[in-house]
Amino acid sequence: MTIFSRIVAGEIPSYKIAEDEHYYAFLDISPLQKGHTLVIPKREVDYIFDLEDEELAGLQVFAKRVALAIRRAIPCVKVGQCVLGLEVPHAHIHLVPMQSEADMRFTNPHLQLSAEEMAEIAERIRKEFV
Repeated sequence: MTIFSRIVAGEIPSYKIAEDEHYYAFLDISPLQKGHTLVIPKREVDYIFDLEDEELAGLQVFAKRVALAIRRAIPCVKVGQCVLGLEVPHAHIHLVPMQSEADMRFTNPHLQLSAEEMAEIAERIRKEFV
Protein backbone atom coordinates (compact mmCIF):
# COMPACT_ATOMS: atom_id res chain seq x y z
CA MET A 1 0.00 0.00 0.00
CA THR A 2 1.47 3.38 -1.00
CA ILE A 3 1.64 6.39 1.28
CA PHE A 4 -1.09 7.98 -0.87
CA SER A 5 -3.38 4.95 -0.41
CA ARG A 6 -2.78 5.21 3.33
CA ILE A 7 -3.77 8.91 3.16
CA VAL A 8 -7.00 8.03 1.31
CA ALA A 9 -7.72 5.31 3.89
CA GLY A 10 -7.28 7.84 6.71
CA GLU A 11 -4.26 6.05 8.19
CA ILE A 12 -2.08 9.11 7.56
CA PRO A 13 -3.49 12.62 8.05
CA SER A 14 -3.60 15.06 5.17
CA TYR A 15 -4.74 18.58 4.41
CA LYS A 16 -7.67 17.43 2.30
CA ILE A 17 -8.97 19.75 -0.38
CA ALA A 18 -11.63 17.57 -2.00
CA GLU A 19 -12.64 14.01 -2.71
CA ASP A 20 -15.26 12.00 -4.47
CA GLU A 21 -15.82 8.30 -5.02
CA HIS A 22 -12.76 7.94 -7.28
CA TYR A 23 -10.35 10.83 -6.63
CA TYR A 24 -8.71 12.67 -3.74
CA ALA A 25 -6.92 16.03 -3.57
CA PHE A 26 -4.70 17.23 -0.72
CA LEU A 27 -1.96 19.77 -0.07
CA ASP A 28 1.61 18.73 -0.79
CA ILE A 29 3.46 18.74 2.55
CA SER A 30 6.61 19.98 0.80
CA PRO A 31 5.10 22.63 -1.48
CA LEU A 32 6.75 24.66 -4.19
CA GLN A 33 4.20 27.42 -3.58
CA LYS A 34 1.37 28.01 -1.13
CA GLY A 35 -1.58 25.98 -2.38
CA HIS A 36 0.54 23.28 -4.12
CA THR A 37 -1.92 20.38 -4.29
CA LEU A 38 -1.71 16.72 -5.28
CA VAL A 39 -4.61 15.05 -7.07
CA ILE A 40 -4.71 11.25 -7.11
CA PRO A 41 -6.96 8.41 -8.16
CA LYS A 42 -8.08 6.41 -5.16
CA ARG A 43 -7.28 3.23 -7.05
CA GLU A 44 -3.60 2.49 -6.60
CA VAL A 45 -1.89 2.65 -9.99
CA ASP A 46 1.81 3.53 -10.33
CA TYR A 47 1.94 5.09 -13.79
CA ILE A 48 -0.69 7.65 -14.76
CA PHE A 49 -0.92 6.30 -18.31
CA ASP A 50 -1.77 2.85 -16.95
CA LEU A 51 -5.11 4.25 -15.79
CA GLU A 52 -8.12 3.22 -17.85
CA ASP A 53 -9.17 5.94 -20.30
CA GLU A 54 -12.27 6.81 -18.27
CA GLU A 55 -10.23 7.04 -15.06
CA LEU A 56 -7.64 9.31 -16.65
CA ALA A 57 -10.34 11.55 -18.10
CA GLY A 58 -12.11 11.66 -14.73
CA LEU A 59 -8.86 12.47 -12.95
CA GLN A 60 -8.23 15.40 -15.29
CA VAL A 61 -11.76 16.75 -14.87
CA PHE A 62 -11.47 16.45 -11.08
CA ALA A 63 -8.05 18.16 -11.21
CA LYS A 64 -9.57 20.98 -13.27
CA ARG A 65 -12.19 21.59 -10.57
CA VAL A 66 -9.44 21.63 -7.92
CA ALA A 67 -7.29 23.99 -10.03
CA LEU A 68 -10.20 26.41 -10.41
CA ALA A 69 -10.68 26.39 -6.63
CA ILE A 70 -6.95 27.00 -6.09
CA ARG A 71 -7.00 29.93 -8.51
CA ARG A 72 -9.95 31.51 -6.66
CA ALA A 73 -8.34 30.96 -3.24
CA ILE A 74 -4.66 31.71 -3.91
CA PRO A 75 -3.52 34.85 -5.75
CA CYS A 76 -1.79 33.58 -8.90
CA VAL A 77 -1.64 34.11 -12.65
CA LYS A 78 -2.38 30.46 -13.44
CA VAL A 79 -2.29 27.04 -11.84
CA GLY A 80 0.35 24.84 -13.44
CA GLN A 81 -0.03 21.10 -13.83
CA CYS A 82 2.80 18.59 -13.74
CA VAL A 83 3.01 14.80 -13.67
CA LEU A 84 6.31 13.38 -12.45
CA GLY A 85 5.49 10.30 -10.47
CA LEU A 86 8.91 8.93 -9.57
CA GLU A 87 8.92 9.73 -5.86
CA VAL A 88 5.72 7.83 -4.96
CA PRO A 89 4.54 4.78 -6.93
CA HIS A 90 0.97 6.07 -7.13
CA ALA A 91 -0.27 8.16 -10.07
CA HIS A 92 -0.64 11.82 -9.15
CA ILE A 93 -0.93 15.30 -10.60
CA HIS A 94 0.79 18.32 -9.07
CA LEU A 95 -1.21 21.56 -9.22
CA VAL A 96 0.97 24.58 -8.43
CA PRO A 97 -0.18 28.22 -8.23
CA MET A 98 2.15 30.23 -10.49
CA GLN A 99 3.23 33.81 -10.90
CA SER A 100 5.78 32.68 -13.50
CA GLU A 101 7.00 29.45 -15.07
CA ALA A 102 9.91 29.49 -12.61
CA ASP A 103 7.41 28.58 -9.88
CA MET A 104 7.09 25.11 -11.44
CA ARG A 105 10.77 24.18 -11.09
CA PHE A 106 10.87 21.22 -8.76
CA THR A 107 14.56 21.91 -8.11
CA ASN A 108 13.58 25.18 -6.37
CA PRO A 109 13.70 25.18 -2.58
CA HIS A 110 10.41 23.90 -1.17
CA LEU A 111 8.46 25.88 1.41
CA GLN A 112 8.25 24.86 5.04
CA LEU A 113 4.85 25.98 6.31
CA SER A 114 3.41 25.59 9.79
CA ALA A 115 0.52 23.21 10.43
CA GLU A 116 -1.69 26.22 11.10
CA GLU A 117 -0.79 27.83 7.77
CA MET A 118 -1.34 24.56 5.88
CA ALA A 119 -4.75 24.12 7.52
CA GLU A 120 -5.71 27.71 6.67
CA ILE A 121 -4.66 27.29 3.03
CA ALA A 122 -6.56 24.01 2.73
CA GLU A 123 -9.68 25.62 4.20
CA ARG A 124 -9.49 28.54 1.74
CA ILE A 125 -9.25 26.18 -1.23
CA ARG A 126 -11.96 23.83 0.12
CA LYS A 127 -14.37 26.77 0.37
CA GLU A 128 -13.83 27.51 -3.32
CA PHE A 129 -14.23 23.91 -4.51
CA VAL A 130 -17.49 23.48 -6.42
